[in-house]
Order: sequence, then structure tokens, then C-alpha cells
Amino acid sequence: MTVEGVLAARDRIRPVVLKTPTIASPPLSRIAGSRVSLKVEGVQPTGSFKVRGAASKILSLDDDERARGVVTASTGNHGRAVAYVGSELGIPVVVCVSDRVPAGKLANLDALGCRVVVGGESQDAAMDAAVGLTDSEGMTLVHPFDDRDVIAGQGTVGLELAEQAPDLSHVLVPLSGGGLISGAALALKDRLPEVKVIGVSMAEGAVMAASLQRGGPVEMEEATTLADSLQGGIGLNNRYTFTLVRDLVDEIVLVSEDRIWQAMLWAFNNHGLVLEGAGAVGIAALMSDMIDPGARVAVVCTGQNIEPHHLKALSESRPEPD
Repeated sequence: MTVEGVLAARDRIRPVVLKTPTIASPPLSRIAGSRVSLKVEGVQPTGSFKVRGAASKILSLDDDERARGVVTASTGNHGRAVAYVGSELGIPVVVCVSDRVPAGKLANLDALGCRVVVGGESQDAAMDAAVGLTDSEGMTLVHPFDDRDVIAGQGTVGLELAEQAPDLSHVLVPLSGGGLISGAALALKDRLPEVKVIGVSMAEGAVMAASLQRGGPVEMEEATTLADSLQGGIGLNNRYTFTLVRDLVDEIVLVSEDRIWQAMLWAFNNHGLVLEGAGAVGIAALMSDMIDPGARVAVVCTGQNIEPHHLKALSESRPEPD
């Protein structure tokens, strides 16, 4: 994995993916005692950063591979991204999901016309089903994170941040399987060698954090969390992201469910931003005093694909105007 791969991915995905804004957050800056900006990935056509990696992988396939179609496993956002890119290019798509994927994300997949396979109690089980389809139907696997082209596509977030905020000292990135933070760290540390890249996960079921503590990939039971997009394992045969996260990420912090919800509320009430739990964990870390004051911080807000009942709760929390 090199930054040249990320640069190539940026050119490849340009017709499909937006360059997203990085906005200043004076109110969060006051809370954190640092200068804070937010990288808003929810404006992507699928509502999350995942379209970057999906487009990078699918647009790298040859005509025969495209004709046979693609398959993936997803907690929702990656599947939606693969389905969207497939629909734009006329490529058949199958998305395998676990029983834990929220109904709203299943509805989004159905709306894009892909075939959805639901079954199994975990993301790992969904991945097993996807791998089975590569054997039985000759489809190409678009891995949610552990794939060179996917990582390169996600790394374009880092390229954009380095251009939009070249004086950054810290970047907070949601962490699950590690595709986003691996690619972003690769690009950021090439462009801004002194920057610290910090991964943020929920307190329960953070598999990458546990794997790094033990020195290799581990399996864990999934826990119910507001940050459902961060659920799932990293694979015992992980090829890329474990090593990249180990070598490039400076720190990993874990945030509680209460803090995640408070961050979702804060983003909605202060910026009008709808953030799903996974997209709010970086804000939760800042609100938990996990970053020393005086930093120049960017928070990657990865997605806005929130469940309807959470959106209702956010709307009911908004203060009445004076």
C-alpha cells in the first residue's frame, strides 16, 4: 500500500464520488479547547464515506468481472455504496447482511435494486455467505475494508483533509475494520508527516482495538451499539488493515454509548448535522476530553444514515426558538 495507490484511486472515483467539505466548528472548539473542524462525509450520494472504497474497487474491475457481478457483506453503509455504484454502472450486486442490520438500512438496500441476503447473527457470518457466492456464482468480492483498492479509495478522505486543512495536528477517524483509517493515515502521513491519527471506536465490541492489544486479529461477540456501522470483526486472516493500523495509527480511544448519543444530539442542535452513531464517535471523543487542549483537530464524520426512531428523538430534542 502506497500513497500512489490513493492518488490513482482519486482519479478513478472522480466521476462517482464527491469531494466533501471540511467545516469549522467554533462551538466544538470552545468545548475542546482546540481548533476543531468537521469532515462531513454524509453529503456523499449514499450518505457515507463508503462510496469511495466501493467505487475504487468496482471501477478497477475488467468487463468480464463486471458482467458476473459483485457481492459484499455489510452492516449497511458499505452495502449501500456497492449497490449504488453497481446501479450506476449496470452491474449486478448481492449484499449479505446479518440479523443485526437495522431495518432502515435494509430498506435503503432494497431501494437500490440489489439482491439482499439476510442471515446469521454477525458480520462474520454475512462475510462467510458473501465468500460462498464468489465460489458458487463467480462474483467478485468487494470487501468492506480488507482490500487494497477499497483502502485506497477510502484514503482519498486523507488527501482531501491535507489539502483543506494543511496545518492539522490531529485527525479523529471512526475505527471498525480499519479500511478508512488505514487509507486516510497513509495519505495524511505522506502529506502531513507530523499529524497524529487517532482511531475512535465504541466501548463494547471494538475488535480492532482488542486485536492490537493482543498482537493479532481476534474474534469477539458483537455488542448492541448506537455505532452499529462499527460492528464486526477484522478477520482472523486479515491481510492489510491490521498491519496498517498497527503501524500508522498513533492512538485508539473508546467512547461510551452515552457519549455517542450526546455527540449525535450536539451535532444536530449546534450544526444541524444528522450523524449516525458511527459518524459521531469522533465528536464524542472530543467531548470526553480525550484530546489535549490546543490541538488543531479534524473529525471525520463518516455518515448520516440514521435510523428513523433516532432521527425522531433528535428532532424532539431541538430547543424551541426564542
